[in-house]
Amino acid sequence: MAGAKPTDRARRAAYEVLRQVHARAAYANLALPKLLADWALTGRDAAFATELCYGTLRATGTLDAVLAAASNRPLAKLDDTVRDALRLGVYQLLYTRVPAHAAVSTTVGLVRSTSGAGSASFANAVLRRVSGQDLAGWLDRIAPDAATDPTGALAVRYAHPRWVVEAFAAALDDAGDELRAALDADNERPAVHLAVRPGALDAADLAGRVGGEPGRFSPYAVYLPGGAPGDLPELASGLARVQDEGSQLVALALASAPVDGTDERWLDLCAGPGGKAALLGALVAARSGRLTAVEAAEHRAELVRTAVAGLPVTVLSGDGRAVGERPELPAGGFDRVLLDAPCTGLGALRRRPEARWRRSESDLDDLVALQGELLAAACRAVRPGGVVGYVTCSPHLAETADRVAALLADPPVPLAPVDARPLLGPDVPALGEGPAVQLWPHRHGTDGMFLALLRRTG
Repeated sequence: MAGAKPTDRARRAAYEVLRQVHARAAYANLALPKLLADWALTGRDAAFATELCYGTLRATGTLDAVLAAASNRPLAKLDDTVRDALRLGVYQLLYTRVPAHAAVSTTVGLVRSTSGAGSASFANAVLRRVSGQDLAGWLDRIAPDAATDPTGALAVRYAHPRWVVEAFAAALDDAGDELRAALDADNERPAVHLAVRPGALDAADLAGRVGGEPGRFSPYAVYLPGGAPGDLPELASGLARVQDEGSQLVALALASAPVDGTDERWLDLCAGPGGKAALLGALVAARSGRLTAVEAAEHRAELVRTAVAGLPVTVLSGDGRAVGERPELPAGGFDRVLLDAPCTGLGALRRRPEARWRRSESDLDDLVALQGELLAAACRAVRPGGVVGYVTCSPHLAETADRVAALLADPPVPLAPVDARPLLGPDVPALGEGPAVQLWPHRHGTDGMFLALLRRTG
């Protein structure tokens, strides 16, 4: 205790973001870059703060199980500030190469500065107990027996809620090696993907400028090796933007699906924050057409307006379910309609480290109902011979295959599924039996995007 060290700025930055996430429901991928910039943390300090922050958030469930076993007080009775500091300390002890004495000493110093000497003494005792075993030892101690509770064992060992493990197993139809690979991929820090604006820049040119490499599947994708993408002048000028390659692929598949007749009136029914709208806007511009982008939240509609600046895109604030009720959203008025529906976001857990613990299975009922209403509106908006693309960033069957099956069982207009697999390109592997496709981080290196294409046949 007497030798407890003051917390360095990188650790303190990670801790401050943890507090924002848990006390104010902030998003780490937004809060951390701002704090790093405000504190002028760069290089190794910024990388260390990012690893501690994201790693602690991803592993929260497992860290809490360790703390519950190592503490003589119930976790629920701990002050929130102490609990977050302890999570940060345990993460360093079990998941990093930080020396145990440094992890314990700096965490105790952090607790003393935020919560006083008594809490610091408690933290010191807990962390010294934790340091007595490595991660493998603790997992053997706290994880359920895989023979009697395989789902519970995976949930603890891979730091996912039980219901998410079950959802992945159902979507993959696998409870063994591939399921473990999918869970493991969520705990890896993903590469940053960029999308060049079609017609403005070539992906190979952007890759050369930023020291990256062209994407494997999308002709507009570039993989960024590291650094802060917000500092790139190509992003500031609108020549490119941060966008996962999977997100690009589903938009491109909709844009390349054959339609009968005209092809100049496109609709993005849930457009915020604007990544897919920007890509579609550039593509429809090449066909002398126009995109209408709808976003319910005004602050997100402003993000869309920024993303599509200079493109033939009309941005509307309002509810996407209002098809046929607004003159700008006529029923049967569009050749192509994208519905990137609100969802659990289980396909992007590696990019949003707090999301796996923030979402719950009870969220599904309201989300699935909203998805159904929006999907019906999208189908009313497309004209006969046109195509709807239903997209979620989730592999959960209730939000993907089951949602589409329910629509086709009682369609609002005549519909026929379109095989999406060839439209993603010949090089994308492991797309299943179709006609819908599910991308996975462990298979494709993309977020877990789902796409179903539906043609209106009436």
